[in-house]
Parts: sequence; structure tokens; C-alpha cells
Amino acid sequence: MFLTRYSSAFCLSLLALFSWIPARAAQAPAPRPVEWAQPVEVQYNLFQMSPTLYRSALPDDGAVPLLNNLKVATVINFLPEADSSWLKAPGIHQVQLPYRTNHVDDSDVLKTLRAIQSAEADGPVLMHCKHGSDRTGLMAAMYRIVVQGWSKEDALNEMTQGGFGESGHFRDSVRYVMQADVDKLRIALANGDCSTSAFATCSMKSWFQTVNLK
Repeated sequence: MFLTRYSSAFCLSLLALFSWIPARAAQAPAPRPVEWAQPVEVQYNLFQMSPTLYRSALPDDGAVPLLNNLKVATVINFLPEADSSWLKAPGIHQVQLPYRTNHVDDSDVLKTLRAIQSAEADGPVLMHCKHGSDRTGLMAAMYRIVVQGWSKEDALNEMTQGGFGESGHFRDSVRYVMQADVDKLRIALANGDCSTSAFATCSMKSWFQTVNLK
């Protein structure tokens, strides 16, 4: 009798254990996709997107040793304030491309993608805004889509779910990504065009300069 009760209790315990394990597994966070940008330094919201491209929030002078360790050769800044206030390392080139996500257009994206590609030839690149989420997130997504060939869905998933900031900050960025004509952007990038439209301000300036030279 005692053995029967003991066996029954033991079986019930095993059943409870096996039912608990899947429940705990379901609650565990999903592993971070390996193709997403991987965290490097929490303090600066610093992530590595590729062997030659990093993204972050606004660094300070305390980040300079870290950038040197990562062999960053170029810092691209999307803010209106220059990086010269904190970045005085002579070996790191500074590029300033300020823009706002609620006023972004194809010329901003092309300018950034071209700057990244050009700078990558000299070594790793860091791009940043203030928080490392919306402005940096948009350009990171467009780099994924236009340069690396990601789908819009995959790039948006990384942008909004990658742990770079509050998802509510991405509304304007998501809107731009969804309406962007990727084929036109790729053609313009390959041709050296400043925009996908011949009637864009930068395109008209180039046309007038060409006419005047002739």
C-alpha cells in the first residue's frame, strides 16, 4: 500500500514538473537574432551592426578609449551640434549630417549611405544621434534594406524590437521606410545621384551647375 501511494505521488510530481518546464520556457525571452545589431556597451547604447559599422547614442569624451579599441575611424553625427566638443582624437574623422525623422527625404538617406560606404573604406564607422534610436534607427534600417538587401519587414523588426529605445519613437521612421522606393534608392546610390527625383532641390542645383559650366 505504501509503495503504491509513493509511486502515485512520485508520478504526480513528475507530471507537475514536466508541465512546469514548458510554461517556464514559454515565459523565457526569445534569443536575439544573430543578424541583428549586437550590444557592445550599454552606457552609450552602442551596438555593432557589421564588422565595419556601429550605432550608438551621443557619446562623450569617456567613450574615446572605447572607440579607439574598436578602431573606429569615422564618426557620423545626425545632430545639429558638432562632435568636436567631446571628440578631439586626431585619428577619428568627423562627419556631420543633421536631419529630423519627421522631415527626412531620399536625399538625406542617400547622403548618409554614401558617407557610410565611403568611410568604411578607411575602417569601422560609428553613426549616432542623441539617444541612438530614432534618427540612427532609421538610417540603420535603410542601410540594411538598400545596401545589405534586407526586406523592409526584417529591418523594421530590428529597428522597433532591437532594444534601441521606446517603440513609440519610431512612428516617423516607420512611415518613411514603408513608403521608400528601394529600387530607386539603389539606382541613385549607384549612379551618384543626390536624390531619387530630378526635381529635388539638390538635383536642380546640380543641373544648373552643369548648365553654367557649359
